[in-house]
Amino acid sequence: MQETLLPALGPWMICALTVCVGTLVQRLSGAGYGMFAAPVMALVAPDWLPGTVILVGFVVGIGSLLNTRDAIRWQDLPPGFAGRILGTAVAAYIATAVVGTDGLAIIVGFVVLIAVALTVLGLTFPISSGSLFIAGGVSGVMGTLTGIGAPPMAILYSKVDTRRAAATQNAFYGFGTLISIIALSIAQVLTFPQLAFAASLAPLVPFALLVSRPLATRFERGAIRPWALGLATISALVLLSRSV
Repeated sequence: MQETLLPALGPWMICALTVCVGTLVQRLSGAGYGMFAAPVMALVAPDWLPGTVILVGFVVGIGSLLNTRDAIRWQDLPPGFAGRILGTAVAAYIATAVVGTDGLAIIVGFVVLIAVALTVLGLTFPISSGSLFIAGGVSGVMGTLTGIGAPPMAILYSKVDTRRAAATQNAFYGFGTLISIIALSIAQVLTFPQLAFAASLAPLVPFALLVSRPLATRFERGAIRPWALGLATISALVLLSRSV
């Protein structure tokens, strides 16, 4: 496990840029921060995973939520939250075996590719209590292990009005990351260096959210997502080539 609180300046700056871009994508579409940030951080600062991605993700989710809270579909939240809690509990148990090993980087890489594939396929499912619970559970497993928990919910909301979909997904993401933080803390895999690294990156989130405000009126969700998916895919493939 890492011996220093923060990575060297070069890796830190790469992660800082990643947080800014990921926050921008998350704010505009309701998903994308984890898919973009997790593989990049796994490449340049693997010892600080998964805690740093998830801790910063909580700030991203809450900040994005506050910008669109009036558009949330509140009736959808309880079953999705219940599923997220169950999935997170399962993932926390798995995390005790893989955090700090090469296995975590491999999991991150494959989860990113799966998430991108699901997004590109354009699958759709009706939104119901059952589908919300299942999506929340899958999101809990993926999000707690890798910081990539948004895709299952993104599939459910792919046909919903853009602003309402982004707002509700950000609510799920903010709650989900909080539950993941609690679970990883209980499992004793959330370390002080991860907290320190996240604290150094978190101030960039409000800056990125501020920049995203004028862009939110110019870009539809579909306009920015292909770029984010492409960058996430490249990062995941590079990560897997170095880890397998």
